[in-house]
Amino acid sequence: MKRLIITGITGLFLLSLIAAPVLELNAQEKKSDPKALEILERMIKAMGGRKTLEAVEDTTASGSMELIQMGMEGSVTVYTKRPNMMRMDIEVMGMTITQAYDGNVAWGVNPQTGSVEEMPEQQKEQFSREALGDAVYLHPDKHGIVFTYKGAEKIEDVEHHVLVMTYADGYETTLFIDGKTDLIYKALAVAPNMMTGMDSDVETIFSDYKELDGTMVAFSFTQYMDGEEFMVLTMDEIEYNTGLEDSLFKMD
Repeated sequence: MKRLIITGITGLFLLSLIAAPVLELNAQEKKSDPKALEILERMIKAMGGRKTLEAVEDTTASGSMELIQMGMEGSVTVYTKRPNMMRMDIEVMGMTITQAYDGNVAWGVNPQTGSVEEMPEQQKEQFSREALGDAVYLHPDKHGIVFTYKGAEKIEDVEHHVLVMTYADGYETTLFIDGKTDLIYKALAVAPNMMTGMDSDVETIFSDYKELDGTMVAFSFTQYMDGEEFMVLTMDEIEYNTGLEDSLFKMD
């Protein structure tokens, strides 16, 4: 049971970051529409601008997580490095969960045995998408990503622009861009819930934006599963360009 909960926590954490499959759509056959690209460019400018964002070669973010429905707390550290490397260390229930992607191999440390194992293909796909980082906004064409403008929606009397982001393999997420700040307010997806084995509506709210070395970064994320608050992630510290070695992401 403990193994199931830990596996579920890791999967649900990723759901706050990734998109859900829409297999009937082939993004490679479409192009981003002009309105979507206009909104996207404004968002990039609000985040700090292309030059400033592209100057960030690696990121280390650490903080705490609260699993509301499970009544548990833990800590998390996420490492990313261009062009597509990512590592995540989560400490919860007295155990450490490590999962990483080095650009080719996705792997994790089994918290029960301590052995290092390659991830199943589905988890590898999740990590490979997330490891792209802000490249999905800066260079969507390079990665076969399409943005579609879906109009505007008012949230708490503020107009938000709605963009659907579709990956080359059909995975997609819906972004709500604040019309006042041009920053991401929330993301929506339908994704498999690893705890129940069924699809869930996943909503992630981005908040507590702070200026960091010329960029604007969300330090807080609140995730809702099927309309109920599930997880709160609070970053305590985010650092850029600390010189992370490639070996940190590689499977031993």
